[in-house]
Amino acid sequence: MSSSQAAANSLYNDIDPEIPFIPYPERIRNMAQKHPDRIALKCEGRVRTWNELMPRINKVSHFLKTQGLTRGDKVAVLAKSSVEYVEVFLGTLQAGCCIVPLSGMASSVQLEGMIKNSEAKILMISRSTKELVDPFIGGLSGFSRKNCLGFDFEDDRWTSYDTAIETASDAEFITDISPEDPFNLIYSSGTTGVPKGIEQSHYMRSQHTFRFENLGMGPEAVTLTSTALYSNTTLVVMLPTLALGGQLILMPKFNTDEYLKLAEAERVTHSMLVPVQYQRILAHPDFDKFDLSCFEIKFSTSAPLREGVKLDALKRWPGKLVEMYGLTEGGIGTVLSATDYPDKLASVGMAGEGVDLRIIDEEGQEVDQGRIGEIVGRSDAMMTGYYNRQDLTDEMLWTSPDGKIFFKSGDMGRFDEDGFLFLLDRKKDMIISGGFNIYAADIEAELDAHPEVEDVAVIAIPSEEWGETPLALVVLTEGSNSTSDTLKTWVNERLGKSQRVSGVVLRDDLPRSTIGKVLKRELREEYSEI
Repeated sequence: MSSSQAAANSLYNDIDPEIPFIPYPERIRNMAQKHPDRIALKCEGRVRTWNELMPRINKVSHFLKTQGLTRGDKVAVLAKSSVEYVEVFLGTLQAGCCIVPLSGMASSVQLEGMIKNSEAKILMISRSTKELVDPFIGGLSGFSRKNCLGFDFEDDRWTSYDTAIETASDAEFITDISPEDPFNLIYSSGTTGVPKGIEQSHYMRSQHTFRFENLGMGPEAVTLTSTALYSNTTLVVMLPTLALGGQLILMPKFNTDEYLKLAEAERVTHSMLVPVQYQRILAHPDFDKFDLSCFEIKFSTSAPLREGVKLDALKRWPGKLVEMYGLTEGGIGTVLSATDYPDKLASVGMAGEGVDLRIIDEEGQEVDQGRIGEIVGRSDAMMTGYYNRQDLTDEMLWTSPDGKIFFKSGDMGRFDEDGFLFLLDRKKDMIISGGFNIYAADIEAELDAHPEVEDVAVIAIPSEEWGETPLALVVLTEGSNSTSDTLKTWVNERLGKSQRVSGVVLRDDLPRSTIGKVLKRELREEYSEI
């Protein structure tokens, strides 16, 4: 049985026989051999050429082997972005093990659950995340100073990372990698309970690399990332950049002024940003003074980028603007080249390469073009499943009449006559008022068009008369004279009768995740008694 056939038997993917499977570690070794003196990585003023980075990657791989880790074993990391983090990430993959990047925004209870669920054999942290682990590390079975490493500190419980790998060999390390082998385990950003562990395979990541190569990324790319390494938002550009021989610049913490300075000084060509970052960068008072002429492509993901922000970016920021919609789980993905389709900016684009998208109703039946329903999809890049949670994996699956397995997105949307997808809301966030389905995205789009609205979110609140009713939460631009009442009147004049908001609340900001998604669950809890 070929490796591709093995992958097809164990995954949900459509395997493309025309695209050869190239293990990620092989790509990294090839780049190090071809361009030993080229800069691979920069982070907070620290620079690593391939000649400097590759021996450290090898040391990590050999260290893991001496610790008894074998194919598929998990290495968990809870740390800020750093040169060492990248070394561990790549060295873990090269050893045939699976990297588990953990979120510093999770609670201690959640982190303990994730580490147990992942069955990690080694845990590495930085001083900045130590307080999150302290409450439970002593009670974790199988963990001791031998397999608890600190990147930038050591004490009675934690061994220094540098000390741990110091005596390990830096000789070339090669192990067999199969398409179905686990690449990484990414935990979803759940707000309660233990998030789901999304297991992505080497085949899935290999396909991601090919897609970015087709978008023009290559050895001349200089990619700036400013979101965390536990986020697929970061990894989806970081990994192809390194695999294709480009230069990666990591910002451990996003800062608008610093981002613009780095982009200009480093002559950045590619960057992945989330919508709130676009808003803040474009609102910088000196934005137009920075030289951003080297930009080739700016990517946006994690949440829909509002039409007004897209227009502003197209006018003022050189290079193409490409919006990507999809799931960390894979299967579902669209691409919008805003530069090429300026008349479709309200959409998130068309189905991406190798993606089959459909819309289904509540009964699981496909609906006609133009009708609203839940988005489902399949592709050549789909997760293996939720780790150790087959029950949750099964809940996500939809089987088409021709027997193919699709992933359900939980998002509501519709296709227009040209095949462009328009997103509405998360299925669970849809507002049902007086028997009518109301989509917050429609109301948010209207309010976003107001010149004095900087940010907006619409949620459902209880209503004795209608069951639920929409409430708009608005952040105004600096110096605005608008009031709650004037905004309510303004937007309701533009909405259908069933869509009208019951109120507008002015806020200083909206709660967001580290990758910029508005935390509507927190907002609903806050305003549930209004």
